[in-house]
Amino acid sequence: MDTSIKDHEIFSPDAVVGAFVNPASVAVIGASSDARRIGGRPIAWMRKAGYKGMVYPINPNRDEIQGYTCYPNVAALPQVPEAAIIALPFKHVAPALTELGEKGTKAVIIFSAGFAEVDENGAQAQAELVAIAREYGMRLIGPNSVGVYNASIGWYGSFAGAFESGWPLAGNIGIVSQSGAFGSHLVTLARNSGLGMPLGLMTGNEADLSVGELIGWLAHHDPVKVIAVYLEGIKDGASLVAGLKAARDAGKPVIVMKVGRSEVGSEAAQSHTASIAGDDAVFSTVLAECGALRAYSAQELLDMAHVASHGIFPQDNTLGVISISGGAGILISDAAADHGMEMPPLPQNTQEELREILPFAACRNPVDCTAHIINEPGLLSKFLSGMMRGGNYGSVICFFAQSAASPGFDTVLRDEILAMRRQYPQSLFALVATVPRESADRYEAGGVPVFDDPTRAVTAMAAISRYRSLMPKAGASALLAGGETVSLPAQATSEAEAKRILADYGLPIVQERTCNTPDDAVAAAESLGFPVVMKILSPDILHKSEIGGVILNVRTAAEARQAFETLLERARQSAPAARIEGVLVAQQIENGIECIAGITQDPIFGPVAMFGLGGIYTEILNDVVLRRCPFDEQQALAMIRSIKAKAILEGARGRPPADIEAAAQLLSRLSKFAVSAGKQLKSLDLNPVALLPKGKGAVILDAIIEVSE
Repeated sequence: MDTSIKDHEIFSPDAVVGAFVNPASVAVIGASSDARRIGGRPIAWMRKAGYKGMVYPINPNRDEIQGYTCYPNVAALPQVPEAAIIALPFKHVAPALTELGEKGTKAVIIFSAGFAEVDENGAQAQAELVAIAREYGMRLIGPNSVGVYNASIGWYGSFAGAFESGWPLAGNIGIVSQSGAFGSHLVTLARNSGLGMPLGLMTGNEADLSVGELIGWLAHHDPVKVIAVYLEGIKDGASLVAGLKAARDAGKPVIVMKVGRSEVGSEAAQSHTASIAGDDAVFSTVLAECGALRAYSAQELLDMAHVASHGIFPQDNTLGVISISGGAGILISDAAADHGMEMPPLPQNTQEELREILPFAACRNPVDCTAHIINEPGLLSKFLSGMMRGGNYGSVICFFAQSAASPGFDTVLRDEILAMRRQYPQSLFALVATVPRESADRYEAGGVPVFDDPTRAVTAMAAISRYRSLMPKAGASALLAGGETVSLPAQATSEAEAKRILADYGLPIVQERTCNTPDDAVAAAESLGFPVVMKILSPDILHKSEIGGVILNVRTAAEARQAFETLLERARQSAPAARIEGVLVAQQIENGIECIAGITQDPIFGPVAMFGLGGIYTEILNDVVLRRCPFDEQQALAMIRSIKAKAILEGARGRPPADIEAAAQLLSRLSKFAVSAGKQLKSLDLNPVALLPKGKGAVILDAIIEVSE
């Protein structure tokens, strides 16, 4: 039984990680005089950027490298380097790491490749590096890492190409990336767009330090307020969850771009970093649970980080728009709808007030004050203040296109928007316009992000407006364990056995009987009360309906006797080798809403529960919701209410509302069962579960338990 389901997900920062970010001294093993080579780039960049720490090049063939005294080996160093870089061929890495361990260095970045990302031999060699690190109490980034940088101190323990064209800008965004090349690309894009990303860690193969642990460390690093993450695969699910939750608890948004969603992409990710891409829907569920946001492109990642860097997280997802273009207002409205942002109209009295000021303005929301506002800039204050006073929107987009750069009007516009930003500090304002860099910087300094594309602005603001909703609710339960021990059989079970196991755990099961003769079936049906459902019972026939192994609406004794014989004959014809344990006769539930629930064992994050409406809602609309196990009843209720077809459960079209409280009890109990069963539980399928009218409960009608071999 797994009763430590959250203990290993509580982050504890390792002080050694600080040496990767802010080292007082660094040794470069495999140092080169050629600033174009991997062993020469870090030295050249640190020298050029003004790094104040001690730099110790190590190369037995040189006395001096790039102006620094060079040493033949680690033992010859005059002091213990706080951090070290290994830029050596594959076969020399382990001996160099051992030398560093003997010297006392604790933080080592390994540029060298050829390890687990290549083949099994490389994986074994990588495991040897980890063993050496453990022996000497070292921490590793890499191998196959592009390295680390901290622009604020001129520390460039990296050979990333991003620094050939300039340094990262000052700011409060840190990046953690599994891919060095793509991470370097993101750093370049950030700099080119004026976005400050002064700290980066590229993890490579993650033989030791993982993305999750580095996220957790940055959560405790004050200069970083926003964490951008590029992921290809996940090696340690618990570490990732711990790091994300540490950032969430510190109030630092984490924005994750996860690739490997397609089959081909997943295979490419595994070959690149020797890690598992994992189920993408499960990954999105875990991100939401941990308070992280997801981006699906480099541009989205940077835009979200850009907006989040201002530290304004609206209380709701309402959006107000003021524009000089009706077309732009329509475009923004469409994008808002796509991203789930609400655009409530201004109160009628506010609309009338604004229309009195400018009769031909559109004053509902979007508010189109037309280009006339440029002729009478004094009206701008009245429109902005009236809009905020009446709408009190969580987010506001001000679309002024190239007019925002018009001489004279540009100053008025900036002053008014920044004044409104100060007056409503809890609201997120953004300007959509084409303005010079200097002008954009003034808006940014005042807490107003600037975009030239309204759709990008909406996408980023919609994500940031969701951030507060991802925080744990007050009084939310921190459920830690599954509970009672569950013992599963060693092999596949029949439906009856699966239901017995679930019933023993306290889950509600439909009344039914196992029958071995036609007479038994008749007696069972009469005892349960007609109509009944009759099903073939076999551990070898999991999907009974595919062979006609389920007969509904059995209403008489004669029909029960005939159904018994029919089911046995169908089983003999369709699955002659199957073990037949008899026929199951069950009470037929006729006034419930059919739902589907289940458990799958995710290889990274453990047991995950699923819930949705049955029938076409599952098969065609894919209207299901996922959550990691375990969870309490309140979390289960939120899960149920998040499906698209929740109106059906709440009593649509004159139907009585379903007992969703009973469904929540069932789901929560099921989640604890999954944790208690441990990894032996491969999957559990409850299809259907009948939700009875409110106050009448929920009942499991069919169950399949698959166990791991």
